[in-house]
Amino acid sequence: MIRSCILAVTVLVLVAFAGGNALAAPSKTLDNLMAAYNGESNAKAKYVEFAKKADQEGFAGAAALFRAAAKAEETHATRHGEVIQKLGGTPKAEIKLPEIKTTADNLKAALEGESYERDKMYPEFIAEAKASGNKEALRAFNFAVSAEAEHAKFYSEAGANLQAWKSAKAFFVCPVCGKTVLAVGFEKCPVCFTPGEKFVKIA
Repeated sequence: MIRSCILAVTVLVLVAFAGGNALAAPSKTLDNLMAAYNGESNAKAKYVEFAKKADQEGFAGAAALFRAAAKAEETHATRHGEVIQKLGGTPKAEIKLPEIKTTADNLKAALEGESYERDKMYPEFIAEAKASGNKEALRAFNFAVSAEAEHAKFYSEAGANLQAWKSAKAFFVCPVCGKTVLAVGFEKCPVCFTPGEKFVKIA
């Protein structure tokens, strides 16, 4: 009888800990979400400063790109933070701004950062989230890696022909997944299906 009671209590404790959802249990995915949250928060802060420098140097188009990317990174941090909280964690970021150099140098640094996230960091995080069955984390990571690839492309183009980025430009950023485009030529976001009219204009 006592043994049966102990077994029953053990089962109840395990169910309560999981909350009926395996996502509540500590996992490597939570660590990855925390790392991604910190990274995206730092990227946002960094790009805000890069935008100010680009404006000072007369590269209005590049400044708009940095501001748009900052908005997208903020969106990613928000998504990551939401999943972290659902897992019982507290989103934390330690902002460490790098040296703000010339716009040309800043574009190179930004490209390196986005390329790392696109090619290494997020693919690894996505693989782990798939293995652990955490669909919400997987969704957040997939949203981010898609946008980072777009940012890398824009940074590469701007760095290759910076003079062309002196003219003003306007970007549009999806408020859900951070997709960043120069024009909204679709009814719904190709990544998350958010209505195109909801995209935020950044100039």
